[in-house]
Amino acid sequence: MNARDTFAGGIAVITGAGAGIGAGLARHASRLGMTVVLVDIDGPAVAALRDELTAAGGSAIDIVCDVRDAEAVAALADNVYRDVGAVQLLVNNAGVEQFGYLWDTSVANWQRVLDVNISGVFHGIRAFLPKMMATTAPAWVWNLSSIGGVAVVPLQAPYIMSKHAVLALTECLRLEVQSAGHDHHVHVQAVLPGAVVSNIFESAGGVQSGDTSAAEAQRSAMLDIKAEAMDPLAAAQAVFEQAAEGRFYLLTQPEYVGSAMLERARVLTSQEAPRLRSQRRFDPTQD
Repeated sequence: MNARDTFAGGIAVITGAGAGIGAGLARHASRLGMTVVLVDIDGPAVAALRDELTAAGGSAIDIVCDVRDAEAVAALADNVYRDVGAVQLLVNNAGVEQFGYLWDTSVANWQRVLDVNISGVFHGIRAFLPKMMATTAPAWVWNLSSIGGVAVVPLQAPYIMSKHAVLALTECLRLEVQSAGHDHHVHVQAVLPGAVVSNIFESAGGVQSGDTSAAEAQRSAMLDIKAEAMDPLAAAQAVFEQAAEGRFYLLTQPEYVGSAMLERARVLTSQEAPRLRSQRRFDPTQD
């Protein structure tokens, strides 16, 4: 079954929809004929995207919500189910980056990454999943990990750690949905984007003391990747098609991200200690 047959006519809730792959997923969902609920802390960004999608004939609603706030996310779910309808697709996408040595990272910046990247996913699951399981209608939950969820990268430890955590959370969640007997209609899938065009590096936290130059050099290196990064709409199309095929790991660039997965498996199997590698293409398989 293709993505249009699977998702057309459904309602999608996408957090972090204001930019990057979140906006790409929203645009492609709209093209497939979904009603898209655009959720972001950046109100003007999702309002502009709503106008774009509706001008093209789509159905879109913008809602400002901070995924760090469990009560706000619970209210979001209640309001969507009351005012829009039952959710077919939940995309827990909101995420932030952090650069700098771990010992130079402030507690506030550390907590920001955990609150958005990990707790934000948890809050989305806790608010929406019970409602999705309460019916027998087909439903999908996508949690955004990253190629960073199967890699190790210096000077980005909080982000990398968070994406490993989201991947493990999603794998466990799939088992829990199966254990609870809902896997016949609720499909839990992990999204692992490679390099996709976004503003995540520009908006990333840095360090205010310690080796600030190392932190900013890492930011600069990541910004250089944008010249070769994948278009968010193309990334979204790949994710939707793989989801419709029933895959669990949804890879924006199957060969590129898949090679990182193979490298991670090799390192764990050989019990090889981590070692520095070139990050020219944010590819952990490159020496």
